[in-house]
Amino acid sequence: MVKYGVHLFLWAERLDRSSLHLIEKTKRFGFDGVEIPLMELELIDVAATKRELKKHGVEAVGALGLNIDTDITSDDEKVRKKGIEFMKRCVDVIAQLDGDAINGVIYTAWGKITGKRRTEEEWKRSAEALKVVCKYARDYGVNLCLEPINRFETYFLNTAEDAVKLAKDIGEQNIKVHLDTFHMNIEEKNFFKPIKLAGELLFHVHCSENDRGIPGTGHVNWDQVFEALSQIGYDRWLVIESFLPGMSKFASSAAIWRDLAPSADVIASEGLKFLRSMSSKYLVR
Repeated sequence: MVKYGVHLFLWAERLDRSSLHLIEKTKRFGFDGVEIPLMELELIDVAATKRELKKHGVEAVGALGLNIDTDITSDDEKVRKKGIEFMKRCVDVIAQLDGDAINGVIYTAWGKITGKRRTEEEWKRSAEALKVVCKYARDYGVNLCLEPINRFETYFLNTAEDAVKLAKDIGEQNIKVHLDTFHMNIEEKNFFKPIKLAGELLFHVHCSENDRGIPGTGHVNWDQVFEALSQIGYDRWLVIESFLPGMSKFASSAAIWRDLAPSADVIASEGLKFLRSMSSKYLVR
């Protein structure tokens, strides 16, 4: 049976002690789990976070976007090694929080645009680095999930087809695919075929409307999404992802310049209601 989650970026730019109360809020809204941003790893109080998760019966998975200093496709070997070591630290944190996945832009720097297509050398560097991290993460029961995102945020991985190809080139059992309906709406021909293509590799799904607003209020073809999920027997996370307006650190990458709904709480509550209705129609047998 699928589980429902919410990305903390809906309410906060980072997870630190001041935002730990959002774990209780997540539970109060009816979610099963929370997706925790790992970009500012040093701010996460792992022990306190684990206590809050356990106290409220909330599960956790990790969300990651590498930056230019941890870019595993970099020409600089020192930067690539730094990226590998950083991801290993992310694995340590998620494992301590009893999570089993790190999702997102883990294959290059989020927001990096070179003005040209990816190169074979960049592809090779990414695959080799992720292979190392996967082998490390395997001992902790953590999976790494490749999220293809739109062309305005990366030139490296835009479609489910490419994500599947990179996963196969990495060749580890704990490398998976993560699809996001917001990015699919831009890059894919439809919503059904990419999900079917990902198949058993699909380990995580972001349910985002075409404008990052309330799921079900835009033109994402949710019937195609849920029909495909039904056909592949998907039974993991359906996570609402939107972003707090005015995020100082990530605004340029997420391109959130206006309010997307009356409030973040409305996105969470109405979005969850919609996802439950679609699940009951397609996924509950």
